[in-house]
Amino acid sequence: MALAGRLSRTQMRILQIVVSVSVLAILWHAVDGQEALRILRRADPVWLAAAWVALSIQTVLSALRWKLCARELGQTFTVGQAISEYYLAQIVNQSLPGGMVGDAGRAVRARHQAGLLRASQAVVFERLAGQAVVFAVMATGFAWTYFAPGGLTWPFWLRSIMLPLVLGGMAVPVVFWLTWMLPGPQRRALDDLWFALHAAILKPRVLPWQVVMSVGTTACNLGAFAFCARATGTELPFAAIVTLVPLILFTMLIPVSISGWGLREGAAATLFPVAGFASSTGLAASVAFGLIFVAAVLPGIVPILRRRSHRPPGKPARSES
Repeated sequence: MALAGRLSRTQMRILQIVVSVSVLAILWHAVDGQEALRILRRADPVWLAAAWVALSIQTVLSALRWKLCARELGQTFTVGQAISEYYLAQIVNQSLPGGMVGDAGRAVRARHQAGLLRASQAVVFERLAGQAVVFAVMATGFAWTYFAPGGLTWPFWLRSIMLPLVLGGMAVPVVFWLTWMLPGPQRRALDDLWFALHAAILKPRVLPWQVVMSVGTTACNLGAFAFCARATGTELPFAAIVTLVPLILFTMLIPVSISGWGLREGAAATLFPVAGFASSTGLAASVAFGLIFVAAVLPGIVPILRRRSHRPPGKPARSES
């Protein structure tokens, strides 16, 4: 059974690699990959550096947000440990298909003080807080540009995606609230989940900090992509940054490729024409963002090397808090 499980995971990773490579190959031929490559070669290093700084700040803010969630759920570690662990998780997420393995490892290594359940909840709630603000920005931007004159012109096919997505996202809190109607065991499990969520994010003394840090990470992520677009010659309007860029970045969460490669580029090539730009510019901007993202998480190599250097010869690695 264990061998079958390993084979299954290996096959899934091979499939995800194939998906990324195949989508990128299709895009190369479909949207003038040669032109995208020429655009990348002329990229402005100053704007690329600005994107790197924004993504680095995003990582630090995310680590502080995780530390706050973990503290409220009974775990304590220093700011340095939080940042080191977050960089380590980021580099693992970039290296392995699926983009969540590093976060799972972060929970496992932090489990000793409060247990694996609370450690996992801290990691999930931290990611949830960030994605919720990105969604809120996208939903607000969509409503603004859809109804306000002079906003983006939304084609029918994209409206057909955005409206259910926005309405579905807005319905999630309502559905979660209605879970009080469930029977005993399910209700008790959800009560515990609600307790943890309230403690980590919604408690009055915690919520303002969560909002500030999540708004900061959202601004850094969206800004980094906009900087990469600017570096490759595309000055995205604010309306596109707050509506189209979140859609592009959300594709990185779909676990069918390596860290979003291929899907992100496909979304950018598809959505850039909505803002009046060529698909090849979207491809170039997305590839630049992906490369800068990899460069921004490279400090995650340091904790890996440190762990290896401190491990006695012949002793296997073990989980640490």
